[in-house]
Amino acid sequence: MKKKKRTYTVYLGGELFSLKHLIGNAWLAEAIYEKSHGKFRCLLPQDFVGLRGRSGRSIRDYNLRALVACDLALFNFDGSDLDSGTVVEFMFAKFADMPTVLLRTDIRNAGDYRDEPWNLMASYFPRTASVIVPSLFNYRGALHRRHRRLDDALHLAGQHSSVAAQLVCEQVAAQGVRAFDRLLASAPIMPKHLREEAYQWLAVLPGLRGKAKELRKEFEAHLERKVERELL
Repeated sequence: MKKKKRTYTVYLGGELFSLKHLIGNAWLAEAIYEKSHGKFRCLLPQDFVGLRGRSGRSIRDYNLRALVACDLALFNFDGSDLDSGTVVEFMFAKFADMPTVLLRTDIRNAGDYRDEPWNLMASYFPRTASVIVPSLFNYRGALHRRHRRLDDALHLAGQHSSVAAQLVCEQVAAQGVRAFDRLLASAPIMPKHLREEAYQWLAVLPGLRGKAKELRKEFEAHLERKVERELL
């Protein structure tokens, strides 16, 4: 009997407060799913239903719990300054020893050193892969190649722009998928004898609302699932 292909959930963290971010997140999630042939399925915080009208704390709690429930994480590190909420989520993922991809498609260098184009305090964490793509340059290259094949009517309609953007998105997704595969082959950093205590601490650390016993059980279940799937 053919062995069923294992699939993984990915928490896709990043800005989501404008149309360009909403579209970009959705495009990237779909492209990752397609490029991985269904192996990696992204969960988008912008798609979480039932949060409308809730308090800021409830939204934060929901996102952190959803993050730990996932198998891997991808965080968008675009911008001249990193989005503070995204950095908090990244650190929580690292406390949980989650395989994590840091994605930057911004061509601007916002770093302190040459190693990576963002604040050095967010660099050098284990089980973390950086995917850095000069999206503007890639977009212009794709646009130039298409210009030579399109008629004037399509140029005027601007239809070439979205196609070029989609091509760049697919390039980014392909690199992300390769990074996920490399991370899955990496050994966990968290010592086995500390796993249970570490995840009990994670249930307490952010001050999540709820009964302490139920939160511990929830995080214990996440730990058991990750161990079973050889993620920890």
